[in-house]
Amino acid sequence: MENLSKRKVGGIVAENFRAAKVFTEYGIDFCCKGGISLEKACEINDVSMENILKDLENAVIIPEEVHFKEFGLTDLINHITTTHHRYVENSIPPLKAYLQKLVLVHGERHPELEQIKEQFFQAADALTTHMKKEELILFPYVKAMEEAKSSHFTLSKPHFGAIENPINMMQDEHETEGERFRLISELSDGYRTPSDGCQTYKVAFAMLQEFEEDLHKHIHLENNILFPKATELYHQLNP
Repeated sequence: MENLSKRKVGGIVAENFRAAKVFTEYGIDFCCKGGISLEKACEINDVSMENILKDLENAVIIPEEVHFKEFGLTDLINHITTTHHRYVENSIPPLKAYLQKLVLVHGERHPELEQIKEQFFQAADALTTHMKKEELILFPYVKAMEEAKSSHFTLSKPHFGAIENPINMMQDEHETEGERFRLISELSDGYRTPSDGCQTYKVAFAMLQEFEEDLHKHIHLENNILFPKATELYHQLNP
């Protein structure tokens, strides 16, 4: 990673857009001032080269393929929250900032950016609420069910009634956000940066595309693995 110190900031982002988030956190302009080396950018912004190289290395790690069907319910929930929920939370602030900047700079020539921004802001609010409902209501009960089975004790019935009630609600909300990102993809021409798009434009669209891809994995784990296994266990404990 030390070789990055001599490379231009804009080139690093062009090669791996995930670096943009790290630069933004450190106040480094990878767009208008992307022609300077990372070493110079760190000097100008009084940033530790050691720290930023470490963060850049963490930002570009691609996790290995995991067989999630073999996970227990608690382990699967922990993976969903620490990987996908935290990803959503961490991605929302920079994406909001980038989209606001795009509308300001490019909105007159590309009016679709305002629609993309509005759709993403709505998705951000909806997903934030959605994840809190899962983390505070549904997930704790699913974990408690698994503990009840392994420890052989009787678990009280949840206040939300049958487990299908919150699960159906979560699945409906998943469908809403899936449709919303299909619209964002359509508005952005498949996240294709126009010829007059700047580096921020490219980064924002790359991040939106990754956000949608992560959302698909996130929803898959819940709809197709977690929820069916939780429903099956619920009826084992409540015959």
